[in-house]
Amino acid sequence: MFSRENSSNGILIAQMNSELQHAHLELLSAHCAAHQLRLRFSADDLARFAHRDIVRKSVQTAHALSEYYSSIESKIPSGETVSEPVPVTENLILEAVGRVASYLREQREYYLQSATPLSNQKKALMWPYFSAALLDRVRVVELDGQRVLNPPFYERYRALGFVNLPEVAHMHSLTFLDVIVFNEKLSERALFHGLVHAVQFEVLGLERYAGLFVRGFVNTKLHFSVPLEAQAFSLEAKFAGTPTASFSVEDHVRLWVEQGRY
Repeated sequence: MFSRENSSNGILIAQMNSELQHAHLELLSAHCAAHQLRLRFSADDLARFAHRDIVRKSVQTAHALSEYYSSIESKIPSGETVSEPVPVTENLILEAVGRVASYLREQREYYLQSATPLSNQKKALMWPYFSAALLDRVRVVELDGQRVLNPPFYERYRALGFVNLPEVAHMHSLTFLDVIVFNEKLSERALFHGLVHAVQFEVLGLERYAGLFVRGFVNTKLHFSVPLEAQAFSLEAKFAGTPTASFSVEDHVRLWVEQGRY
């Protein structure tokens, strides 16, 4: 057992928490990858056609991780367990929508000051999927040695029991209307993903986008299960899988609007 009074144990505890954080990020990445798989292929497809060895190893890994973390959870004193979120009222949702919309608008204005247009090379890569007008209007920022911070209102909603809020600093990119900010080096896939959100903003408008995002998160409890985000991941996977097959992202976004899929 560790003792916080022991200085050497204190160092080990700090190291343990650092490694736990790293493992958490890896789990989020794996969860996201599995969610993208779920969007494209049914469980029946995987059971029938996927490589048996890979499927079995994946299932075994998932079970082992579940057992390990469940054993940890069982040892946490009951008084320290995370409480359920407070009942979500319409007023609470509208408050959150207003906060998210203001945050997106403020971040857009802040990062626009250092943003640059897309290079002609990047535009050429994206022309088969996005309008020339959008590509001319979008601006990008590659952060160096820093990351976008979590919104200031996170503390309030975590205190209300919403513990799965997305960690902004751990995202590859964030789209603030027509400004895409990259926490890591700009890649083609990350740019495509960010541009999908730019199209969503263009079609839906800021207020409607914020409303759909908040309601989607309340319903699904996970950032990448929100329909707006799920569509971006799905189209990103389509782009990465067949980069020579052109399609209109705007058409896909408008179709989802017409079908009420957001």
